[in-house]
Amino acid sequence: MAVDRAFGYQPGMSNTFPITIFHNPACGTSRNTVALVQAAGYEPTVVEYLKTGWTRPQLEGLFAAMGSKPREVLREMGSPAEELGLLKPTATDDQILDAMVAHPILVNRPIVVTPLGTRLTRPKELVLPLLETQPPAA
Repeated sequence: MAVDRAFGYQPGMSNTFPITIFHNPACGTSRNTVALVQAAGYEPTVVEYLKTGWTRPQLEGLFAAMGSKPREVLREMGSPAEELGLLKPTATDDQILDAMVAHPILVNRPIVVTPLGTRLTRPKELVLPLLETQPPAA
């Protein structure tokens, strides 16, 4: 259950298929992912990570669930990644994780967590395999 809380699940959620979306409302892909999940009939827990920030254990848990290294989820454009030296091949996972905690914008988005998996959903259609019920065809 501690892992669930680290991912943003809230105890007592009534939804039998809990979905958490780590969301940046300024991002079109993130907004479209939330809309796609809602169109499938879900009420996801939306975590605006730029407001809440990240903890290192939370990021480590998400990346482990995704099977990703911090560098693979590092947002390069529109972030201080280059000025912090994180784009250099010598930047370590520990350095990237520490920077992500200090600068939440460094984490690419949206990250979606469901009982079917955890994934960075860029493009938005990558969320579909994580849903038990699909949205109606457009």
